[in-house]
Amino acid sequence: MTVRIAIAGKGGSGKTTISALLCRVLIENGLKPLLAVDADPNSCLPDYLGLPVSRTIGEMREQLREDPSSVPVGVSKQEWIEQLIHEDLTEAPGLDMLVMGQQEGPGCYCYINNVLRDCIAEISGHYRAMVIDNEAGLEHLSRRTNGMVDIMLVACPPNIIGARTAGRVIDMIKRLKLEVGRTFLVLNPCDRPPEPAVAETFAATGIEIVAGIPTDPALGAFDVQGRPLMELPEDSTALNAVRDLVALFRKRRWL
Repeated sequence: MTVRIAIAGKGGSGKTTISALLCRVLIENGLKPLLAVDADPNSCLPDYLGLPVSRTIGEMREQLREDPSSVPVGVSKQEWIEQLIHEDLTEAPGLDMLVMGQQEGPGCYCYINNVLRDCIAEISGHYRAMVIDNEAGLEHLSRRTNGMVDIMLVACPPNIIGARTAGRVIDMIKRLKLEVGRTFLVLNPCDRPPEPAVAETFAATGIEIVAGIPTDPALGAFDVQGRPLMELPEDSTALNAVRDLVALFRKRRWL
């Protein structure tokens, strides 16, 4: 059975960093093959994972919208899209990646988006785990683009604004009745426990804080050098914080 993990949060909350480190640690723990999905139009996950991208799903979407006749005769659109998705997968040891990209042209994409979601849900069943790096903000939640998610990690800074943002994400999940199994908070960056007033605001969300990602000089150095986080040294504090998070989930038998 596939474990689907999504990472949400505002821009600058470290979603992509957490997503990349989570991919690395899940593979270390034998949860492979793994499917990484970059659902942020401002795609950065390929760079963080050190993987090339041939074509995004958004580019495929544009092609199908502009030229519906490109679907071969006798083949359903869903079957054709699923074949194209398989062709667009970027493959690496233990890991495949899909980059959603963005839709460029005007007009309605509802049908194609629905078919895409169904196809991705279908192919994800072939993987042991799936990590979705969502776009910044809350829009992806309101559009229900995640599909069913077993674990939602909400990344936020350990301050009042972060706590309020987390609260809004939780409220939206409940209000829209999204298919989310469990939701947790990840504080980033977090080098010490939140101040009492901040901790109280986080507690009001009713959601458990499962991890704090410490400030890690190695992350800044890798960012400047454009190096993938899959190459972070073993003593990286951020990497080991994510290892602790995965160990916690495995102890609770969620992975």
